[in-house]
Amino acid sequence: MNTRLIIFVFCCFFLSQTSFAQKDSTAIRAKQLKFGADKYNPLSPSKAAFYSAIFPGGGQIYNKKYWKAPIVWAAIGTSVYFYIDNSNEYDRFRTAFKLRSQGLKDEFTDENGNTLISTAGLESAQKTLRKNRDLSLLTGVLLYVLQIVEASVNAHLLQFDTDDSLSINPMIKTDPLLVEAPKLGLTLKYSF
Repeated sequence: MNTRLIIFVFCCFFLSQTSFAQKDSTAIRAKQLKFGADKYNPLSPSKAAFYSAIFPGGGQIYNKKYWKAPIVWAAIGTSVYFYIDNSNEYDRFRTAFKLRSQGLKDEFTDENGNTLISTAGLESAQKTLRKNRDLSLLTGVLLYVLQIVEASVNAHLLQFDTDDSLSINPMIKTDPLLVEAPKLGLTLKYSF
């Protein structure tokens, strides 16, 4: 009976030495956050998203990522250009189709009355141009929303602490309970 008690006490002592307690991360995090203008601004992401919604690229300028604003303008401008171009071409082919179906001369009929593009070709061009116009509109809307999200996420990420004290230290430990058949594991510790 005494040997079991001794083994129990020894095991409890030995196991308590290998267990580690965690620090209360919320208490530490609350001390680290300073609600001043220099450290953490909880309204910064919403301001960046607001500025991007009002003026595309405005949130990127607010985040002081000036090089991103011309990329946003070029992306949205390209989408707008293709929307306008496809819309104008669609109107051209639509007008020609309407004139031809009424028996009038259109821009795709030469002086001799020969058609340069058939009626089926006009219909096909209208379908293709309408599809491309709608795709350009959808792309523009998606790029607009994406630049708003990017500005907000970037404003969130700018507030993270990224100084040199961040580290990862790999460590190999053996399992203390199975001494006769050792097993190895890998522990990654990261400290802030």
